[in-house]
Amino acid sequence: MGEEAKISELYKYYWDYMIEKNIEGLRSLMSSDYCLYHMTGVKQSADEFLNGLKSGTFNYFSAEHDDIIVKIQGDEATMTGKSRVVAAVYGGGKGSWRLQGDFTLRKENGSWKFTSSRASTY
Repeated sequence: MGEEAKISELYKYYWDYMIEKNIEGLRSLMSSDYCLYHMTGVKQSADEFLNGLKSGTFNYFSAEHDDIIVKIQGDEATMTGKSRVVAAVYGGGKGSWRLQGDFTLRKENGSWKFTSSRASTY
């Protein structure tokens, strides 16, 4: 499996783990300095985001992936994933969104890790 395919698989795992609320699985995909930028503009560290997932602030029910584009330059990469997601966040009702995640990754000890992600709609 090529590097681009490996990164595409990480994106799918990322969503599977969020739906399952698999905190350790998600943490294994993230660098120690990972940060998430929500489409609301809120910036969160990995710990803040994972605590919100665990506490029920963020609830993800399904994700169907429409497109995943990966670009690699040495030990760094960017990935854009477009997915149709069913979620309930910040106390709101369950809804469906077309979410685009723009991720950066870094290869650490032979494994790709997400270093940041920025969510928007498409």
